[in-house]
Amino acid sequence: MARNDEFFLSRWIKYYSGQLGEENLFVFFDGEDQTAPKNAGKTNIIFVPRVAEHVVKAEKRRLRFLSEKAAELFEKYDVVIGVDADEFLVVEPKINENLAEYLGKIEGKNSVSALGIDVAQHREKEQILDCNLPFFEQRNFAMLSSRYTKPSVIFKPLRWGSGFHRVKGHNFRIDKNLYLFHFGSVDYEMIRKKFSDIDFISTGRARHLKKRTRSITFVTKKRAKNGDKIFPIVRLLQTIFRPVYALNKPSMLGWKPVIKIPERFQSLL
Repeated sequence: MARNDEFFLSRWIKYYSGQLGEENLFVFFDGEDQTAPKNAGKTNIIFVPRVAEHVVKAEKRRLRFLSEKAAELFEKYDVVIGVDADEFLVVEPKINENLAEYLGKIEGKNSVSALGIDVAQHREKEQILDCNLPFFEQRNFAMLSSRYTKPSVIFKPLRWGSGFHRVKGHNFRIDKNLYLFHFGSVDYEMIRKKFSDIDFISTGRARHLKKRTRSITFVTKKRAKNGDKIFPIVRLLQTIFRPVYALNKPSMLGWKPVIKIPERFQSLL
């Protein structure tokens, strides 16, 4: 579900159509004043009346709505993926399978989570994002964050919590071959311009933007580690540790490692 997000949404459609086919994509626009990207093709575009409200209330309503729509899709599909426009679910390149092939082989699960990777601009080494070039030609660093280790893939009708961060009433399982790349922190100038969006700020999203600038600060200031050495450690930590307020969500106990993104991902996004 998207609003005023053509930059990410056009890339979202390009990536997921290659993985799943345009006709299997569903985009819900928050507001009938929105316009579909030019590359929408056969993507299922649905316009929903805009309800301007505070971000906390809006997120609960949004995920309740999307959970209901996902349940309807199970009349036709065996697997449903729920992600935001700046999130890209990727299969380990070494497997040499696309999303449809890999997810179609998973059996006996309610849902699976990918390892969350928060890609951010290294302001001392990387320039302002060129919107015409692929992400990974311009961005090489990320922070590993339990915030983006989400149960995005479900195999039966379930109820997502706000932001797809958990499935209510169920535990989560991190799949060793799935990664969720989040690009909301990909460019500092892009975030800065959002602060001039009155509609965005008036609905309580300024705090959300500040979290993204913090990701950029972490990536810029901390020494990057080898991603492949850190991935298994982070998966284990997030599997074992949980926040006391939500035992079906992963935790990193405050650890926020910065990594260099392995080169094998660079041709994907």
